[in-house]
Amino acid sequence: MSVIVIEFITLDGIVSDPDGSAGTPLGGWAFRHGPDSVAGDKFRLGSTLDDGVLLLGRTTWQLFSQLWPGRDDPFAARMNAASKVVASRTLTRIDTMAWANSQVIDGDLVDTVKHERRDVIVTGSLSVVGQLQAADLVDEYRLLNFPSVLGTGRRLFPADSPRAELACLGAEQVGSAILTRYQRAAR
Repeated sequence: MSVIVIEFITLDGIVSDPDGSAGTPLGGWAFRHGPDSVAGDKFRLGSTLDDGVLLLGRTTWQLFSQLWPGRDDPFAARMNAASKVVASRTLTRIDTMAWANSQVIDGDLVDTVKHERRDVIVTGSLSVVGQLQAADLVDEYRLLNFPSVLGTGRRLFPADSPRAELACLGAEQVGSAILTRYQRAAR
């Protein structure tokens, strides 16, 4: 089992409101660079999405549950078919029926991830990512780096982040962005 964090990120490390759905003044920065950077399996998840589990925070799950079920392209079909777990204290089992194969985590987030046998893919969901970083559970980061500098917003690695040593697995251009992949360095 691996924990893979996927994020849209600016050159200065901002990950908040890439699509503008949160209504922040600088939101929507990722989508200003055109569809080539954001459409399809841009994070190269492939069969990991089919065999693993998506882990989402409540806000990301609510956004995705309104977005993905209405799409009918091949990647949307994979997203809709994927197993999903939601870290939420307020959503119920009935709420999660809005998006197929979704369920609310019953218990502690970190314990749930530690006991998961499948690969765990965390997308967006910065509060979830922060808890997994603090517990030293992130094995890989797949970051779609956009040529934007915002100067303000929530960062993937804030100043109080735990120390991490990573090894670069690769970098490739995806539209106007660069997909970088990093894994936990050998200990």
